[in-house]
Amino acid sequence: MNIYEDGPSLIWGVVCVILLISSLVARRMPLNQVAKMALAWVAIFFALFAIFSFRTEFQTIWERVKSDFAGTSNQSVNAQTIEIKRRDDGHYWLQLEVNGKAVPFLIDSGATTTAINENTAIETSIDVDRSGYPVIISTANGRVTAKRGTIQTILIGPHRIEKHPVVVSESFGDTNVLGMNFLDGMKSWKVEGNVMTLQP
Repeated sequence: MNIYEDGPSLIWGVVCVILLISSLVARRMPLNQVAKMALAWVAIFFALFAIFSFRTEFQTIWERVKSDFAGTSNQSVNAQTIEIKRRDDGHYWLQLEVNGKAVPFLIDSGATTTAINENTAIETSIDVDRSGYPVIISTANGRVTAKRGTIQTILIGPHRIEKHPVVVSESFGDTNVLGMNFLDGMKSWKVEGNVMTLQP
């Protein structure tokens, strides 16, 4: 809080409170009632003054709460880069908009292709080739069969990716994985300390 900037507001507020108390006294109200009303107005004034003075801090807190609820508190996106902080589980997670719907992805440089679970594919209307031959995918839980598909549009803040190839399977459980075909689409990507930086 800058005392020099907020000083005039504080003085004006004190003057308003004094005028208010004077008007209450002029109405010849009982002294105890005047005191109660005056204290209530003083409390209201100082609450509003605190909110105004610390509005930047409150805005920061509000933005943090919103990002926690949205699942984007670990990522920072601007026109040049996407920065992702490692989460407590030791992995890097990135939330994308898949065909207009928010979807969290685990980034796995050991996966060749972006892998989508069946429920996510249905919810986001991913174009899946269900008539073609299945592909065999090696996972940590063994070999599974999957279908080839395409995400029409991916959005990450201002960044847009179109027609991204994926594989879709019920065997992927609840997790969606961004593989090397996603990372290879970046101009560059690197990991330093606990931060992964992507340059679209």
